[in-house]
Amino acid sequence: MTSDKHARHVAIIMDGNGRWAKRHHLPRAMGHQRGVEAVRKLVRSAGGMGIECLTLYAFSSENWSRPDEEVSDLMNLMRKFIKSDLPEFIANDVRLKIIGDWQGLAPDIVEMLEDALEQTSKGSNTLAVALNYGAQQEIAHAASLAAQSGAITPETIAANLYTADLPPLDLLIRTSGEVRLSNFLLWQAAYAEMSFTDVLWPDFTPDHLQSALDDFARRERRYGGR
Repeated sequence: MTSDKHARHVAIIMDGNGRWAKRHHLPRAMGHQRGVEAVRKLVRSAGGMGIECLTLYAFSSENWSRPDEEVSDLMNLMRKFIKSDLPEFIANDVRLKIIGDWQGLAPDIVEMLEDALEQTSKGSNTLAVALNYGAQQEIAHAASLAAQSGAITPETIAANLYTADLPPLDLLIRTSGEVRLSNFLLWQAAYAEMSFTDVLWPDFTPDHLQSALDDFARRERRYGGR
């Protein structure tokens, strides 16, 4: 049994953009835009909260089934976010990391991401963004690589996950009142603490994150022990 008071690695399932837009009688695209603004505020605050790595579920491998117009809006928002925020990442010593099959995105987005990864590679705090990501696919891919090395064990699978170079996941947060993992970091979340909130993602603020961190600090992590 251990009592870890500080969350080094926090992951967030950013849910509720569409419901936020509907609640405010706005187009769904506006909900996604406000969601990006919430991301921006959180990234600016995370380092000051002692978070070494913030991992965000931005676009799942299942999201391709959404209407074409919505997918197009999400891709365009991604382009704008990379262009507008890359200088700030560099200035604030943030390392960008992409997890998932992001090479399967549009060629211009892949090129932009490759440039951003290179320019931020020396950052001391990490923003990991899950793009075209699915945890089951990640585990299958890691197991395949582990088999090629000659042994499939928990250790060899973990060493081949997209997150192998990140701190162990401490806290996973999901917004909007949904209580499920939706194929996100299934392996990494094995002993992570969970936090579910009814707050819709565009309304999620650094204060909400700090509240989740404070709650995490009060928990006793047992890792299967007593």
